[in-house]
Amino acid sequence: MKVIVSIFLFLLFFINGFSQIKDSTHTEKKIAPWYVERFKLTAGFFVPVSNTNFQVGVQGGQAGTPVNLEKDLGYNSGQVTFLANFQWRISRRSRVNLNYYNIPRSSTHTLTKDITFKDSIYHVDATVNSFFNTAIYQVSYGYAILSKPNYELGIMIGTHIVGARAGLSLSGANVNASASSNFGFTAPLPDLGIWGGYTFNKRMAVNLDVDYLSLTVGDYTGSIFAYNILFIYKLMEKLNISLGYSGLNFKVDEVKQKVEANFKWGYNGPALGITYSFGKKSWVH
Repeated sequence: MKVIVSIFLFLLFFINGFSQIKDSTHTEKKIAPWYVERFKLTAGFFVPVSNTNFQVGVQGGQAGTPVNLEKDLGYNSGQVTFLANFQWRISRRSRVNLNYYNIPRSSTHTLTKDITFKDSIYHVDATVNSFFNTAIYQVSYGYAILSKPNYELGIMIGTHIVGARAGLSLSGANVNASASSNFGFTAPLPDLGIWGGYTFNKRMAVNLDVDYLSLTVGDYTGSIFAYNILFIYKLMEKLNISLGYSGLNFKVDEVKQKVEANFKWGYNGPALGITYSFGKKSWVH
């Protein structure tokens, strides 16, 4: 796996360096699609529909109960959360992307089956409080193999740093702290992908990112499949609005402090954002 990633990185930077040398030896204007800016800062809302499953047990002991948050713990499948994105165009062809999602979830529910979570058992008809909080940071580097005035297509390499924490506790005024348990992890999940964009006219464009990878690192095995399609409209110079559909789908298996945990969850839904652009460019639209 390290060899594949190293080769991929080498090819990215080789192509980037070769392109810069080539551009420096030609006098023609470098023309990019109108949405390509030096710096772009986006803030908005993500409305994911969630499907979440986990199983947390003790290694060598009692297995955890497979739990579906929406079915077994009464979670709403839809919610509204905040998203943020920052993009830096190192050159017309090269870009660095930073993304952030924060998805806190909680519920109070009366159980319809016994649930074993770590070394605690929560019995049928008990009322439990639970939470499942996820913070997702993504950083990626992309290079446009094709770059024309009205479209671009490239490859990228990056990582999603996923922090998740889940917990259950009995509900009630006289319940002591020993009736609660929780488990959390932070997992860096590298990914490879493709990205591109196309302009319909001087105000409308579409962008697409797709990335995937599955690997084992130390005591955890993880996989990720993510995608994002955005329709962009230029409101005015330096200010765009976007409407899109995004998906973030993860699977993480981890052994930590004699606890065996399996998480599989996905967030898929529409997103609305507004983007402010700034910075001096070395290319023209």
